[in-house]
Amino acid sequence: MRTYLLLLFCAALYGSNFVLGSLLLEAFPALHLSAYRLMVSSVFLLIYLVATRGLTKITFRDSVYLVPFVLIGMLLHQISFFTGLRTTDATTASLILSLAPIFTALLARLFLKEPLTKRMAAGSIVAFAGVFFVVGPGGSMGTAITEGVWIMFICMLALSGSMILMKKLTERMDAFVATVYTTLLGCISVYPVAVWSEPHVQVEPHFWWWVLLVGSALLIQGLCAVIWNAQIRKVGAAKASLFLNLQPFVAMILGYITLGTPISLTQVAGSVLIISGVVLATVQGQRTRKTQKFSPVER
Repeated sequence: MRTYLLLLFCAALYGSNFVLGSLLLEAFPALHLSAYRLMVSSVFLLIYLVATRGLTKITFRDSVYLVPFVLIGMLLHQISFFTGLRTTDATTASLILSLAPIFTALLARLFLKEPLTKRMAAGSIVAFAGVFFVVGPGGSMGTAITEGVWIMFICMLALSGSMILMKKLTERMDAFVATVYTTLLGCISVYPVAVWSEPHVQVEPHFWWWVLLVGSALLIQGLCAVIWNAQIRKVGAAKASLFLNLQPFVAMILGYITLGTPISLTQVAGSVLIISGVVLATVQGQRTRKTQKFSPVER
């Protein structure tokens, strides 16, 4: 239950990332925004690592998963996320990324041999149906497939692939160490691309824009990354990814609070389906395992 609560906490902050990212794009160029946030989180994580544990040597076998993760989970994911948000609203973007649990479960079944149980499949279907209720009329199902939608779809695939790679990486090294190195290498890989694709950029936003950038970087790309990667090792990539279905619900609530966007009864019903799907695939599965653990046969 502690693991599930931590995943719920991360999913809530990840959901707010869509609204915060859309706001920050008003003051920062897309790729520079990604590079700056990675820079802030990298410095924070690196200082904490050196102060508490010290640097760990990376072996060649570690780099087999580390390098692909940086290219897919950091470079491709970061670029596609902020580039897609320039032409796609936060709600539609959150819907597309909510497809990640389904693709992650399929990839986990293929590459990690994780079981795809009937309960997990049913929970995914229920939560996925709730995603469309949350978006409601005017969401991506009723919108033409624009360039931004395709970019966010690529972002979703990169996210799914990164969770598989992180699961393999944390089997070889500590989850926190893996988070520090991937974030640092992600910053090193994203910044040159930002300078090359968006040259001659003069960023002079207001002081409070920088506060929002630093705060979101520390919480979402720093603290959440550490917690999320550690929990993936405990419950598996497929089950952890189910919590991503909560992102549209969080984006809807935060949009109402910050932007005054109205919430319909249909969206409320959808959010109930999303939460029910996550509960179906997680809490009840835990009860089943406990029942099996203390079955009369084993005793």
